[in-house]
Amino acid sequence: MADYDVVVVGAGPAGSMAARYAAEAGLSVLLLDKSLEIGTPKRCGEGLGIRAFRELEIPPDPRFINREIYGFAVYAPDGTPVKARFSEVMGYIIERKMFDKHLAAEAARAGAHVEAGAYARLKLESGRPAGVKVRRHDGREAEVRCKVVVAADGVESQIARQAGLDTRLKPSDLDSCFEYEMAGIGIEDPDLIHMYMGNKIAPRGYIWVFPKDEDRANVGIGIGGHLEEQAKLLLDKFIQSRPELRRGSILEVNVGCVPVGGFLKQLVKDNLLVVGDAARQVNPLHGGGVYEAMTAGKLAGQAIAKALHEGDLRLLREYESMWWSTHGKRLERILKVRRFAEKLSDDEMNYLARVWRGDDLVELSRGNYRVAAGKIVAHPKLLALVRKLL
Repeated sequence: MADYDVVVVGAGPAGSMAARYAAEAGLSVLLLDKSLEIGTPKRCGEGLGIRAFRELEIPPDPRFINREIYGFAVYAPDGTPVKARFSEVMGYIIERKMFDKHLAAEAARAGAHVEAGAYARLKLESGRPAGVKVRRHDGREAEVRCKVVVAADGVESQIARQAGLDTRLKPSDLDSCFEYEMAGIGIEDPDLIHMYMGNKIAPRGYIWVFPKDEDRANVGIGIGGHLEEQAKLLLDKFIQSRPELRRGSILEVNVGCVPVGGFLKQLVKDNLLVVGDAARQVNPLHGGGVYEAMTAGKLAGQAIAKALHEGDLRLLREYESMWWSTHGKRLERILKVRRFAEKLSDDEMNYLARVWRGDDLVELSRGNYRVAAGKIVAHPKLLALVRKLL
């Protein structure tokens, strides 16, 4: 196996984007993924906003688009809905397995060499990353030297840990998730994504129904990873309480953890960069990480290209500074919103559902407090609530 300028470990959205942008800049790139099939297992609700496609210039393709989404409905514990419906497409329910393969194929088209079924461990020399040791699916082993390593191997990242980075997470900074893909169900409005809140049904999280067809959807739950409750049992209980879901069939089962706090502060160490879930680059309010991963991968790929073309590995730090000055600051603001939401009682959620509109929730999900602040000033009860909780 030849030596490379860059080795990327993990062919999820972050790794594939980093590989693609580095390869487009003329670097030799190896993209490795331990799964026998890129995109599996799927640990995702599969919702992705239109912003990702526009900013990253990814044309929507029917091969990985299941359904256009025009808005959302968030339900308070008492059933009060907060809805936002728009006249244009706001996002898609993607087929994640096909989407990840598409991103990896784009990296290959840009010149990267992609290998599935290849498990990698970091190779260190004098304490610095010098490449990786690879074990392929057929048992063959090889060593690959490189100038830069990208750790894009998910929330349980071993590559970052092997480089000496502290990647430990508190259970409270994780959400435990369980999801069924279900068919033959009833969906009140399949043009919207649906989210159900409440401390009894989904403590420190929510239940989602993301439509993929008129009668097929991802039905899942995310709850605090430090809680005693089991995500599967809570989801099963919710499904049994809803006749439109209870009659459905299960096509697929997905289980996983999502980092929703405690962002990795150090994203670069020597000649190693950490991207995506490995760096906890996830929107902490709703747990979506595909857009964040892709933007981080793009920034990393561009920083690597600049550093290697100019022969100065110190320029790799530009990835860290760029991400923190833009996306990182925004996600930290959103984390504050999540911390606020975690402390709400069911009665307080019901109250908020009566005074906030869908547009308010859109702004909050982006880390914009201005709209919410206006509602706080207008409603003394909200002002007292914020003073109590923050």
